[in-house]
Amino acid sequence: MNDLRQTTPPGDGADAHWVAGEDAARCSLWWTNAPLYSGHRLGVIGHYAARDDAAAGQLLTHACRELAARGCTLAVGPMDGNTWRRYRLVTERGSEPPFFLEPDNPDSWPGQFAAQGFTPLAQYYSALNTDLSRQAERVAERWRYLELLGVRIRPFAMDRFEEELRAIYRVSVVAFTQNFLYTPISEAEFVAQYQKVRPFLRSDLILMAEREGRLLGYMFTLPNVAEKPVRTVILKTVVVLPERASAGLGAVLVDRAQQVARELGYTRAIHALMHETNRSRNISRHTATVFRRYTLFAKPLTP
Repeated sequence: MNDLRQTTPPGDGADAHWVAGEDAARCSLWWTNAPLYSGHRLGVIGHYAARDDAAAGQLLTHACRELAARGCTLAVGPMDGNTWRRYRLVTERGSEPPFFLEPDNPDSWPGQFAAQGFTPLAQYYSALNTDLSRQAERVAERWRYLELLGVRIRPFAMDRFEEELRAIYRVSVVAFTQNFLYTPISEAEFVAQYQKVRPFLRSDLILMAEREGRLLGYMFTLPNVAEKPVRTVILKTVVVLPERASAGLGAVLVDRAQQVARELGYTRAIHALMHETNRSRNISRHTATVFRRYTLFAKPLTP
């Protein structure tokens, strides 16, 4: 059996970090600042990696005991503290290669969680549209109505990068409040995350929907620079304020992003990492086909 040792957490606000053997398996634990989940106090397992099934089993067993000792009633993982960071595992890979910013993992990791009694808590999908000329039903009609309300769509202003991100942040923290396992983060952390991908962005692929100068929603799209040559865009995030005036705007933004991508010479669009119950999944199903599935796991804990 491998030895376990506690080391300094590698960041992201983790409360503890454990290693099995000579780095045969490792993970961080969060219990102080974990997401809220109805009826439970969550403990989170993240920064996960394992190259040995036996070490993984020992590590996950120990992690659950540690979280239970801290009063947690449900262990969730893998998740690096919250859903703003890396989380979930690829559980149905399909034939499409990994795309830019997609979380990836060895195929053995889901089985390591399952072997320790973890079961799926949430499922996610990525879908592929290979015909960017296709339009979801009634999108044109909805856009005409939004235009009459004074809604306008413009490209992201790269010369005002941080100002634009701060506007996106304000919309996100309102729109994401009802999302599964939502946890607020600071504006500074949000901006820092997007600064990392700034060299790969195209302003015309990021769409800002405004009414009277106020941001109602946005579509964050970027090229799939993981492929050569680049022929695919990634529809990473579509966010719309939950207001009557913005009803249907999400579908319009997705459609407009694909039209812009087609005009720029791209031929495919990935609708990335959608929760099984999210509204974006309903928008995507009209034009895209699921090619990859992901799972977030959980296990009840006893004192």
